[in-house]
Amino acid sequence: MSLLPPADLRAPAALVRSPSAARLARRVLSLLPLLLLGVWAAADWDAVRDGTARLASADPRWLPAALFFTCLGWVNAAWVRQGALPERLPAGPLLASQFAAGAANHVLPASIGAHAVTLRFLQGHGIPLARATASLALFSLAKPIAKTVVLLAFPAFFPGVLRLGHLVPGRRTLIVGAGAVGMGAAAICVLLAVVRPLRHPVLGFVRTALTDARILHTRPSRVLALWGGSAAGPVLQAGVIASVGSALGLQLSWAQVVFAFLAASTAAGAVPAPGGIGPVDAALVFALVGYGAPMDAATATAIGFRVLTVWLPLLPGMLVLTALVHRKVL
Repeated sequence: MSLLPPADLRAPAALVRSPSAARLARRVLSLLPLLLLGVWAAADWDAVRDGTARLASADPRWLPAALFFTCLGWVNAAWVRQGALPERLPAGPLLASQFAAGAANHVLPASIGAHAVTLRFLQGHGIPLARATASLALFSLAKPIAKTVVLLAFPAFFPGVLRLGHLVPGRRTLIVGAGAVGMGAAAICVLLAVVRPLRHPVLGFVRTALTDARILHTRPSRVLALWGGSAAGPVLQAGVIASVGSALGLQLSWAQVVFAFLAASTAAGAVPAPGGIGPVDAALVFALVGYGAPMDAATATAIGFRVLTVWLPLLPGMLVLTALVHRKVL
């Protein structure tokens, strides 16, 4: 007597595993980024239209510089991703993945979209999950550290920017922040001590991350890519803002605009908004006004910055993301 189920009961399982079902699932995943783009654009259409109109009336001589800094930002992101991994990655696909990751990052909060795209890209190139995750953790750790160093060192080269001292957190704010970080670390330690099944995978991840970090820091090219690129990233973004501000007649020096963005993005970066949209924009407008810029000019600069760095590359980025999913790169 056969122990196999009847053919009519085996058919659904075979259908699920069939190549046609897999192709259908991949097509759905390919169309998902475009669907998210449509929803996001519909919800923010007024800002897109207003920002585009403002840029259309701006001084066109500065807009190529803003586009140049925007494109350098994607190249720099790929450079930093390479710096966080010992293995050599193909430059072209890596750059395409970071362009697509930038689009995904503006749809999901807290860099979840960018990390998900990069994680799939690394796994597709043979990087084990634990080491790919360790690379993302090192990337996420290096960026705020490097930005903070640049922020603290900037006034030494441009003393005049300290007019914005009211944006620097006071001692009470720093104490509260340090207390929150300490409580978070203590909560993680207690969780690992109480929940024993978490201890082994977490310790394994930490060992993997420390091993890769030690290997990376024996290679000068990786150190330069990781830390130099992490420090250059916010400066390039600030270059976009300064170019847009110059195009719109913002009467501030580049040093003031760069420091205003560094301070604003550092202060508002902890809010998990998609791509930093919202909190960073509000903090940037506040910082520019603190330097004496008119409110309308500061707002127009923040909106123009988002048009060039978010809305303009969003559709091409989603198309690249769809193509990478379709070609099984992700």
